[in-house]
Order: sequence, then structure tokens, then C-alpha cells
Amino acid sequence: MVKAIQIGLGHWGFSWSKDVIPKVPAVEMVGFVDTNPEATSRVQTELGIDPKLCFGSLEDAAHHTDAKLALCTLRTEAHYPVVKRCLELGLNVLVEKPFTTTIAQGKELVALAKAQGKVLMVSQNYRHQPAPIAAAQLIADGKFGALNMVSIDFRRHGPSQGYRYWDMPDPLLADMSIHHFDLMRFVLGDEPVRLSCRTWNPPGSPFRFDPSGVATIEFSKGTVVSYRASWMNSGPVTPWAGEWVMDGAEGQIAWSSRDHFRDKAGPDVLTLQPLDGKREKVKLDKIKYPDRTGTLNTIANVLDTGLVPRGFSSGEDNLGSLALVQGTILSASRGGDWVEMTEIMG
Repeated sequence: MVKAIQIGLGHWGFSWSKDVIPKVPAVEMVGFVDTNPEATSRVQTELGIDPKLCFGSLEDAAHHTDAKLALCTLRTEAHYPVVKRCLELGLNVLVEKPFTTTIAQGKELVALAKAQGKVLMVSQNYRHQPAPIAAAQLIADGKFGALNMVSIDFRRHGPSQGYRYWDMPDPLLADMSIHHFDLMRFVLGDEPVRLSCRTWNPPGSPFRFDPSGVATIEFSKGTVVSYRASWMNSGPVTPWAGEWVMDGAEGQIAWSSRDHFRDKAGPDVLTLQPLDGKREKVKLDKIKYPDRTGTLNTIANVLDTGLVPRGFSSGEDNLGSLALVQGTILSASRGGDWVEMTEIMG
């Protein structure tokens, strides 16, 4: 069992405290941290957390507990300074996505974690779902041969379903698409080499910045990904992980994941269709610790055993997903010009 503290008890942090942490028995919470007394008071009154476990600062929590892990669930702009301080204090870290706001910050934290001999993991929770896990294995096994084209569609309508970040810069690419970009790298087992992206804000949109976009992303093994996503689409909503069609030389793999909408959740779906053959639905294995519980349970196991599983979203690995965010934003700012990933990664 790993002893942990949680830093950041706001809207999303409270969700971790209530919906995620109690479901992972491999973690023992020894501290909850927030500079806002109302936030610590809320976990005490609504979740029954002992006031003795609540702290107003990271330093107090680190010095008055024997925690080995820091769970950082703060707003994105606070990730870099807080994660840095956690590592300096000798804590292993699990941090919410996006990891940092810049590649340079991410590289600095990765280097610091290595120097400190600590584990730094990013909570890319979409990796911990049955369909992408199965799809990644099928691709690794060479099912249907070499991939040609991957088509991904994500559709939501922010005004009717609700959205928290109307004034957030790049609400699509920075807040939502990072999940899809990370899944591209995870499922394909490959890295992007260049991309082109266009974004726009439709008439009448309540968004201050562009909620819709399209991107073409080329990967090193020759696969081309066509990505279309929008927070302002009036069509049928897709699952949160989007709808994927992966076209191989000998057939197609189609799948969708995280079909959660308005408090209802449907199962992940994956189908196989051989060239000129019938489409067949594949029975997917259940995941004991799905989604965010999967990321928390995974880092607990890594700290307990020292064994790093395949597909582990380390800080170093996550630089590739963050680079896709930065690359698409840069390309969109240039009107869709091609961007080489070497320009982003340095």
C-alpha cells in the first residue's frame, strides 16, 4: 500500500477525492491539501475526511505525513510549480493532464524526476479502457497488416450539454484533444513526424476561442491520421474517446470508448471487418480499474513493485502527447501550415 497526499480540492480535485481515490485500495490517503479553507472544509463535511488530514500548504503536508506519492489535481497553470516542489520534497507524483503548459517545463520536470529517482506519471485516463487496450494489442500483433489511414471523429455540443471553460484558450486542442492525441500514440505504438491543423469558431458560438478543428497527422511508420473534432457540432454525440476507424491492408478495426453522456455510460465497442468480409463485434475484457482509477492504481503498483507496465504514461512519455497539442495549436495559428514535430520537441 502506498501512502499519498492529494493537492488541489477544487471542482475536479473533489471528484478525485469522492469518485476515484476510495475505489483504489492500494492507496492510503494521509493528507489533503488546498490553500482555500472552503475546499478542505468541503471534503471534511461531505466526505467525512478527518480534519487532522487536511493541510493549507504542500510543505505542511509533506513534513507532517509519511507520504510517498503526491496526487496533483490542480488547475493546469499550477501543475509546473506544484509538481516541481513535490519532486524537490522527495515525493513521487501523479499529475492530471495537461502535464504542463510548455514542452520546456515538461522536460525540466522529467529531468528533475530522474535526478531525484522518483516516478512521475501523467493521468491519461483514456488509456485505461477496454477498447483502446484491445486496439493497441491488435495493432501490435499486426492485425490486418500495415495501417494506412486512421479516421477519428469527436462530436459534442457545448451549449446544450454544458461546458466550464467558455473563455479558455484552445478549448478543443488543449483541454479535449490531448486525450485523443495521447490515444493515437498509445494505440498506434508510434510517434508523429509532422501535422497540419485548422481551427475555427462558428457564428453564434458562446466560446471565446476556437472550439472546432481538423488535423492531418503523419506518423513515422507511414500511418496518416485524419482527425475531426468539435465542441459545437449539432450531430449525434460521440463517446468521449471519439469514433475510430483504422484502415489496414487486409481490413478495418473500428472502435469507440468512454461512452459517458449525461450520467449514462455505455460499454466500449470494437469491431473487426476483414477485406470483403463480414463485420464482427469483439468481446472486450473487463478492466478492474478503469479510467482514473486505472492511473492511480497503476502508479501505486509501480511504486510497490518497481515494475513498469507497457503503456505506462510517464512524464517522459507524455511529452509526445503534449507536443501534439503544441504542434496543432502552432499550425492553427499559421493557418494550417505544416509543422514538423522536431520543431516542437527541440
